[in-house]
Amino acid sequence: MTASPLLQVREISKHFPGVQALDRVSLDLYPGEVLAVVGENGAGKSTLMKILAGLFPPEAGQVLLDGQPCRFASVADALRRGISLIHQELNLAENLSVAANLFLGREPLWGGPLGLLDRRRMDRDARVYLARLGLDCDPGTRVSELTPGQRQMVEIARALTLRTRILIMDEPTSSLTQAETERLFAVVERLKGEGVALVYISHRLAEVERIADRVVVLRDGRNAGELPRAEINHANLVRLMVGRDLQQFFKKEHVPPPASVPRLEVRDLRYAGGPARPVSFAVHGGEIVGLAGLVGAGRTELAEALFGVRRVVAGEVRLDGQPLRIRHPRQAVAGGLVLVPEDRRYFGLILGDSVQHNVGLPNLDHLSFLRMVAAHREAALAQEMCRALAVKTPGIGQTVGLLSGGNQQKVVLAKWLARRPRVLILDEPTRGIDVGAKSEIYALMDRLARDGVAILMISSDLEEVLNMSDRVLVLHEGRLAGELPRTRLSEQAVMHLATGGSPS
Repeated sequence: MTASPLLQVREISKHFPGVQALDRVSLDLYPGEVLAVVGENGAGKSTLMKILAGLFPPEAGQVLLDGQPCRFASVADALRRGISLIHQELNLAENLSVAANLFLGREPLWGGPLGLLDRRRMDRDARVYLARLGLDCDPGTRVSELTPGQRQMVEIARALTLRTRILIMDEPTSSLTQAETERLFAVVERLKGEGVALVYISHRLAEVERIADRVVVLRDGRNAGELPRAEINHANLVRLMVGRDLQQFFKKEHVPPPASVPRLEVRDLRYAGGPARPVSFAVHGGEIVGLAGLVGAGRTELAEALFGVRRVVAGEVRLDGQPLRIRHPRQAVAGGLVLVPEDRRYFGLILGDSVQHNVGLPNLDHLSFLRMVAAHREAALAQEMCRALAVKTPGIGQTVGLLSGGNQQKVVLAKWLARRPRVLILDEPTRGIDVGAKSEIYALMDRLARDGVAILMISSDLEEVLNMSDRVLVLHEGRLAGELPRTRLSEQAVMHLATGGSPS
């Protein structure tokens, strides 16, 4: 970089009770570049970004903007200086229009002392910013009617109305389709060309390789290293993030069993919201079967039908050759079939409750006496499962919402594995977690398969599907488009079926 840094972070430190979140972290950010900041959950990325966005004050160190020391008193102060943070959970008023969101709190007015809202000007100005991002939607459209990708663009447009010079994006593609992701990348390139500096945070290393001009890696709240464009690759990123080479990132030591009676057999299943054509497939004990397909293909809906969340219209589900009537999740759990949902924060955990209570909740039938929960049994179970899954927590009394994403996912797994299931359905098992936690979950899946558990893994991560699956079932618009054995697995073969191609 020949230009002077737009932003300089010098020896920033920050701690919270019991945690040193940042320890003398430094970085530079230049105009018109994409700087990726990566690291495992708990590495300090979010804390650093919140300091830059005015949410937290640093305890030590210095931030320089245009070479001048500055200290942000609030989010509004950071915004005035041209720094905007787009959170992973978008902060839009869904009941308001696109234009109203763009200028919320800064609406143009007319009528002098009457202070009337100038809707015509607001609409006109909104169109300018939407066109700048290539977003083809009416400014009067209610935000609740937009796709996740369009909402992401509205957030960026709102930042641009504030004359943003530094745009921080936290996991911007976590809820986007591939097409929406490509569109976002095009917008990033356009903003770079206009001189906007972007900080890009993502667990998706393939995205980082593609879009970043430089990468700063954090580990345990400290600088772990920096990679220039020419050195950004998966191996280097992983090495700096976890402090070691992951020789066996995808743990796969189990051997699929020979043909036998399937552990899970689905016969001509039809369910509410599913395809007109019935779905049939089987998963054997000791086997990991991937379930692939594009967003909207119906993978989660199928999992919900198997778990009793979605009404089954016709067909049969069999476990170890015996019919299993599933009209409610209780029946699925009693039969030994459990589901780790795609959205752990909404459907997998009670975030405000402790690790102990979350692990104990689906196991109360084994932990109660005379309809009273035996607290010592619940505590013993939580301790045992946390040790078995290496959950990093100060204690089983810790609030689950305060754990990292990877450890939250382990708690979801812990509560179900305590029941020793026969069939485990994993819906996006590694979404939003860091590379080290991913490796641990892959190792756990491999161990469960060795122990004879039948695993049905739903994933949008093709690398995960190709490396962990013994077979892959591909859905297209709800129907089963085809099945790929291990010997025929490839990205091209999966995408051919996922986009409606006929089986070869």
